[in-house]
Formats: sequence, C-alpha cells, structure tokens
Amino acid sequence: MFKILIAEDDHELRALFTRVLEKNGYSVIGVSDGQEALDVLDNGYVDLLISDIMMPVMDGYTLVRELREADINIPVLMITARDSFSDMQAGFLSGSDDYMVKPVNVNEMLLRVSALLRRAQIINERRQRIGQTVLECDSLSVTRDGNSMFLPQKEFMLLYKMASYPGKIFTRQQLMDEIWGYDSNTDTHTVDVHIGRLRDRFKNNPDFKIVTMRGIGYKVVKS
Repeated sequence: MFKILIAEDDHELRALFTRVLEKNGYSVIGVSDGQEALDVLDNGYVDLLISDIMMPVMDGYTLVRELREADINIPVLMITARDSFSDMQAGFLSGSDDYMVKPVNVNEMLLRVSALLRRAQIINERRQRIGQTVLECDSLSVTRDGNSMFLPQKEFMLLYKMASYPGKIFTRQQLMDEIWGYDSNTDTHTVDVHIGRLRDRFKNNPDFKIVTMRGIGYKVVKS
C-alpha cells in the first residue's frame, strides 16, 4: 500500500483529502505545517507528498527545498490558492513535480497522484529484465549479449514501462500521462511516433515485440 503524507493547515481540507485517498486504497498521514512534515519524514518513508504552500512555521516552498537539498526525491504534488504563473514557477523551481490550484477537484487529484506514483516507480526500480534483454534506468541503456544501445529518455521510459508488465495493454493516454505528465499538451500521436522508433530499434530482438492493439494502445509481449 502506498503511503501519502499531506501537509495542509486547513483541517477540513486535510480531512477531505485523507478520506478520498484512504477510500481509494492509500495509507495517509496528515500534518499541519512543513516542519511537522519533515519530522514525519525523519522517522519513516512515504511514497508521495501533497503539500499546501501557505502554512505556518514552514511553508511549502521551504519544505520542498529542504527535501531536495537532503536528496529526498519522493514525488511532490503542490496545492495552493495562488494561480499566477510566477507562483507556479516558484513551486516547480523549489522541486515540486506537479501543481494544483484550489478549489481542488479530488477526482483530478487522484489521477495526478496515481500518475506521479507510477512515474516514481519507473525511476525507483532502476533495472528491468525481459528474456536476455536488460534495461538500465541509470544509463537509459538496453543491453543484450554484451551489446548496449542508449535511448532517448522518453523512448526508454516507454519501453521500460511496458516491459515491466508484459502482456498488459496500455492506452495512448495512459502512456502520455505517465511518461509526458498529466499536464502535457503534447498530442497522443507522439506516442505512436516513439513506438515506431522503438520497433525499428528492436525489430531483431528475439526477447520481445511491441504489439499494437488497434484503437486502444500498445503492449509488450515476450517472444
């Protein structure tokens, strides 16, 4: 079960987020300011942080900067009443991964949380094997029989995600949300372009192939 930390000084909003997340299968810890969030993180691991910006004692910007400076790289979803570009920019520059403006649509929040966790899993697992083919996240490389191929990041992450679940069908939108990000304005056609490049690169690989599910998306199957 994924564990989520919520740093939000509005008790009612924190309680709402907690109820929604717990109902959807997450374990939740709630705190009212950034310092309390740091105390929780000092005493245990969490998978994702949802943080307000304007909080007493320590605000969200400072909290996220403290985490990144300490090499704590959990995904962060920042939530704020401010909707100006400069505020959004400050959030991302502090090290947050995503940004939502109040009032928060909790269904959208669930989608963003899910996408952030899936992307974090791709990064944290670091290494994947399918047959004799090994995918290494740290170098964005695919190796077989001692021969390595280094891929552009998006191509690698696409292949890595699908190879992690052989036989599972991924829709184009799922792949867009996980690899390009929930807020991306890129057309889903770009997934088709990247898949085409991967097929060209690995057309002679005997361990797997990428299969098109017409009108749905793609899957990797073991050969």
